Amino acid sequence: MKIGIASDHGGFTLKHFLAQVLRDTGYDVEDGGCAGDSSVDYPPIIARMAGRVGSGGISRAIVVCGSGIGASIVANKVKGVRCALCHDPLSAELSRRHNDANMLALGGRLIGEEMARRIVEVWLSTEFEGGRHGRRVGQIHDLESSETMTP
Repeated sequence: MKIGIASDHGGFTLKHFLAQVLRDTGYDVEDGGCAGDSSVDYPPIIARMAGRVGSGGISRAIVVCGSGIGASIVANKVKGVRCALCHDPLSAELSRRHNDANMLALGGRLIGEEMARRIVEVWLSTEFEGGRHGRRVGQIHDLESSETMTP
């Protein structure tokens, strides 16, 4: 499986660590930037990676900024993306089981490397349950396709 990964400067160190963990685990990693810890604007970087997921170019991606909040907001603006901001393995598991999250947002300044590793491992290994959750994910998809975005 190819996994995308991208960050701003606040998430660069954690992104770099996770990209190596993913490669060591055998994943094909697509690094969408940034290339260092010099200040950059995160919206274009995260939007490009979210576009890759939303278009089906890759099935899942991880995005990292200082808090994870901005990255998750940007990613969720892209049609077809369900990005979950997670701070622990349980939220990562539920984001996959119940929401079929195809993007994971992490806060590079809020969680350490080992916690991030555990979150990513759980997120990548958890399957979507479907059933009633499938109906709800379908309703989210319908909202994206709606002209008015009103339920």
